[in-house]
Amino acid sequence: MSHLQLVAWFGFIIGLLFGVVGQRTRYCTAGGLREWWTEGNPRRAAALLVALACAVAGTQLLVAFGWVDLRASLYLQTSFSWLLIPVGGVLFGYGMILARGCGSRALVLLASGNLRSFVVLLCLGIAAAVTLTGPLAVWRLDLAEATSVSFPWPEPSFVGLIESWGVTPGAVRWGFVLAVGLALIVPALTRMGLHRYPREAAGAALIGLLIPAGWLVTGHFGADDFEPVTVESLTFVAPISDAIQYVMLSTGIRAGFGVIVVGGVLVGALISTLIAREFRWQGFDSPRHMLRSMTGGVMMGIGGALALGCSIGQGLSGLSTLAMPSFLAVVGIVLGARWSVRMHETVPSRVTV
Repeated sequence: MSHLQLVAWFGFIIGLLFGVVGQRTRYCTAGGLREWWTEGNPRRAAALLVALACAVAGTQLLVAFGWVDLRASLYLQTSFSWLLIPVGGVLFGYGMILARGCGSRALVLLASGNLRSFVVLLCLGIAAAVTLTGPLAVWRLDLAEATSVSFPWPEPSFVGLIESWGVTPGAVRWGFVLAVGLALIVPALTRMGLHRYPREAAGAALIGLLIPAGWLVTGHFGADDFEPVTVESLTFVAPISDAIQYVMLSTGIRAGFGVIVVGGVLVGALISTLIAREFRWQGFDSPRHMLRSMTGGVMMGIGGALALGCSIGQGLSGLSTLAMPSFLAVVGIVLGARWSVRMHETVPSRVTV
């Protein structure tokens, strides 16, 4: 088996697991934040913290042991746009509330018979393609170049910053693993009450561990001097766009890691739905409902392209590298989601972020 076939099979398995866990635990960034802010229920928001802690810890351990070099990834570039990344994050966050879920959640819901998600995915994929390679691509690139800033140290991450102060790299990474674990997992399990829901906690941990699994597959097993695989992990904006293109032009292009993960998520969620006997067709309640979902999908596609990732791509994969631009993107996503909830949902005054 070639390294490309190995990456493809592992990518499908990773997507399969994500789909199963996502369907069984209802893991969703938009849903978790919305329930926390509007109902005062932090249960699904706590799952986001557990997933992030596992993603960061697993990824940093891989780097510490020398199994993966993340400097070739999208997130650890030496420069970034101080404008497009946060603005893209705000657009994505606002859109995911309108659409009632991000791209990964839409894939899971589609496999459950939710036709609204099909419309969201089409709008997201087309809008992302228009922004990444279509008519808006030239404007995006010009604006990115005009607003680009560079870091004064080789690795644009918090690890790189602390290393520039003369601290041993290994000590920095182990310190982050322990600090993140204590800062995220402990309050999620205790104060936010996730310990009362072991299935959700275990599911969130597994989703978090799929992030270092993705890095290991593409960065280690996919390493080849003659035909290297792009070093990446889970993300769902560009891959959904690529998957739509692949369905139309599969005889002329090869499915990459991201496209195969998208397929795995659909298959895994479908299998889980059928086993649980929860498959049922669902549609729109009104034209206004459809317009809201379409608008959310377009905003997520454009925003995700500008921010270089989504709530999974930047929120888990990007943050797992401890890249500074990823923190900026996630802040934008959270602010955009908060703004959207205030505009379109009921937020009791007693609820705080």
